[in-house]
This record gives sequence, structure tokens and C-alpha cells, in this order.
Amino acid sequence: MKKRILSVVLCTAMLAALLAGCGSKAEEPAAAEPSGTEEQAEEPAPAEDEEPAADAGAEGGAKDKYVIGMSQCNLGEPWRVAMNDQIAAAAEAHPEFEIIYADAAQDNSKQIADIENFVQMGVDLIITSPNEATPLTNAVTAAYEAGIPVILLDRKIDGDGYTQFIGADNVAIGKQVGEYVANTLLPDGGKVCEIKGLEGTSGGIDRDNGFREGIKANPKVEIVAANNADWLREKAITVAEEMLQTNTEIDLFYCLNDPMAEGAYIAAKNAGREQDIIFIGVDGLPTPDGGIRSVMEGRLSLSMVYPTGGAEAIESAYQLLVEGKELEKEITLESEIITPETAPDLLKKYGGE
Repeated sequence: MKKRILSVVLCTAMLAALLAGCGSKAEEPAAAEPSGTEEQAEEPAPAEDEEPAADAGAEGGAKDKYVIGMSQCNLGEPWRVAMNDQIAAAAEAHPEFEIIYADAAQDNSKQIADIENFVQMGVDLIITSPNEATPLTNAVTAAYEAGIPVILLDRKIDGDGYTQFIGADNVAIGKQVGEYVANTLLPDGGKVCEIKGLEGTSGGIDRDNGFREGIKANPKVEIVAANNADWLREKAITVAEEMLQTNTEIDLFYCLNDPMAEGAYIAAKNAGREQDIIFIGVDGLPTPDGGIRSVMEGRLSLSMVYPTGGAEAIESAYQLLVEGKELEKEITLESEIITPETAPDLLKKYGGE
């Protein structure tokens, strides 16, 4: 009997000890949750075979390389060659930019295909001077709506399906030329022949409208003929020859760019009439064959400095892509009038020799 009681007591003691041990384990505090300190918030280092994430830059969007597609409407105009050159020069300061150029050669279908190709390539940004506004509207707008920023240089499209437009005020340019003709070059009135650019280009339409508004200052100034030469000197020679043949009295040729004004001068010189006619252009490049020298050398009586906007486009691209800034919808570039008196100083100002 004593042995049985002892056995029960031992079992009871063992059971109590066991329960005490379990109870002490249950009363231990649970493991602490992370406190959110800087060290604990750090992400684990990537595995050895895992590529580290690219540096996002100060604004969280910068990359090592950006591809920019430049769709030029044509390279037949020296002014557009200068635009491409200025884009390339400005881009040299940004090694993260790669510029891909396309020349539409004044072909709307080619330029549409060029822009669509840039979209398929997935470029980071498109810069373009549309050949004509309406035919290029859908392609430009589609690229913009696909999420690719689009900067328009010099020429606009229909609507506002683009990121930014950079260019001078062509209406103001045309009006300033028209007022100078009305008040200074032809104060007693006279007959004017106008040679326009490619039909449907926004800049050409604006320069024409502005000029017609400007010459209203003198009702005796009359436009007797107008035709297109597509911005090209050789075509302007032919157009001017026809105007000279059909108009025995011409006091002034107003041409919407300098190469066409040079073409009109050549045609008039071939006809022996260049001494009796005033020639006006627009563009005012500081190059050896540009409008500033043409004024200095007496072939043109007037031109206008028309900035290409190439450097400004690259600056906008940098602000948008690298710095993450929002761009203004429109940047208006300043123009200056070129006369024989102002030409030498303007040549130096714009880097000519």
C-alpha cells in the first residue's frame, strides 16, 4: 500500500513539473516585430546573378541613354540643314542623347512612315518639322497619344496633339516685312510679285497672311502675282522667269525664304532687270550662302533672322526626359530684321564670319 501511494505521489510530482515547464514556455514574449528603423527598411542586396536596378536620377526617371527621333521635312533648304546641324551640336553636350535622323524629302507619305517607324522603335522623344500640317496631323497625334513626347519645330499641325511647339511668329514676321515695304521700300506704292513655299505649310501661310496685313499701311502697294516654289531656289528661278515674262512692271519680289529670293534675283539678272527690282527673303542664316551675306552683298534689300530652334529643342528634351519637368506648350523665338545697316552686326551676333 505504501508503495502504491509513493508511486502516485511521484507521478503527480512529475506531472506538475511537466505542466510548470509548459506554462513557463507559454509565458515567454513573442519575437519582436521589425521596428521600421533605417537599417531594417533597407532592401536586401540583389543576388549575384541579378542585375542591379538602374540609377533613376534625382527626379526618379533618368536613364543612361535616351533615343530621340528627328523627322525633318526636307534637306533641300539650307535652313533645314542648319536646323539639323544645330540639333547635333546641342546634343553633343548631352552624351545620354542618341539622335536618329530621317529626311522626308518633301514627301508627306515618307514623313508619316518615318514617324510611325520611330513609334515602332520605341524612341523616347520625337522632334519633327511637318512637311504639311494637315497630312501629318494624324501621324504626329498618334505618336503623342501613344505616350511619346513630340516637339514640333517651325511648323505646326492641326489641333494640339503634341507636347511643345518651338518657332518664331511667322505672322509677325510677315507683317513686319509688309510694313517695311509699305513705309520704307515702296513709300510711293508699287507692284509686288510673291513667291511662296510649299502649299499647306503653316509657316508659309502665316508669312503670307502677315505680309498682306502689313502692306495695308500703303494702299498703293499691290500684289500682282503669286505662286509657289516649294521653298527651293531652283524652282523659284522658273517661277520668277514666268512672272517676269507676264509682268512688264515689277517693283519688288517678296519671297518667303532666302533661297527663293536668290532664285528670283538670278531670274531677274538673266533678264537684265535686277537693277530695277527689290528682292526680299526670310531666314537670315549667317552662313556664306545665307541671307545676312546676301543683304550685305546687295542681292537682297531685306531679310529676317528666323531661328531654327534646334538648340532649344534639345534643351526642352533634356528638361523633360532627364529633369522630369513639364514643358510649356509653346515657345516663341525672337526674330530680327536684316537691312544693309544691321547686317554686319547681325552676322557677328549669330556666329558668321
